[in-house]
Amino acid sequence: MLQVKMFDEEHEEDLERKLNHFLKTLSETQFVNINYQVALHTDIDGEQIYCFSAMVIYRA
Repeated sequence: MLQVKMFDEEHEEDLERKLNHFLKTLSETQFVNINYQVALHTDIDGEQIYCFSAMVIYRA
């Protein structure tokens, strides 16, 4: 059965650390794919806010 795990962080290094930690729990045969996305938003003060997200698809 395929499952997904979603990750969402404000800093790319935090996302990388959490993804690597999760991937260590999977065997190579369980891993299917990773989808990655970056979103950018500017708040009312003009400050840029980033959202780094990833979805890991794996076999349970």
